[in-house]
Amino acid sequence: MKQSALEAVSLWLAGNVEDVPPFEALAARQDVFVMTRQAQDAVLTPADAGAWPHALRAAFAARIAAANDNPYLGALYGQAAAGSDYADLVQGDFVPADAVQQKVVAFMDKVANKTKDVSADDIEVLQQVGIADADIVRLCELNAFLAYQIRVASGLASLAEADGEQN
Repeated sequence: MKQSALEAVSLWLAGNVEDVPPFEALAARQDVFVMTRQAQDAVLTPADAGAWPHALRAAFAARIAAANDNPYLGALYGQAAAGSDYADLVQGDFVPADAVQQKVVAFMDKVANKTKDVSADDIEVLQQVGIADADIVRLCELNAFLAYQIRVASGLASLAEADGEQN
């Protein structure tokens, strides 16, 4: 089966950027993609994960990617969460039993899918259940990176398809 441009770009962006890019035009901007991969590592597998273990971050990344029409990144990040205590979180309709986790998931979903509706009240809800400010920032960083990665993948795939460069 022929790989779509979105699949090729998404997996390349999230994978080893030293590999040959799926489209020739991407080779000229290799430096940007190296930095993109560094940012990915910084938000998904940081040395200091704070309150958010790597598997939880991967589950959130999978959930966000799937909700934003990138099943390829969703599956890739879902694999990183598989077998962990957070694997169910990958499913967009999964609601944790724990009340604090419910608030964190609701926040992440809102930031990822209804960004314009996020307000200071949403931050206060997290603070009221004991989430430290630094950990709230970590959640926002993860969401911001995924928004960037998903949009870059989508944009590059659209350009590749328009140029007829798909695999």
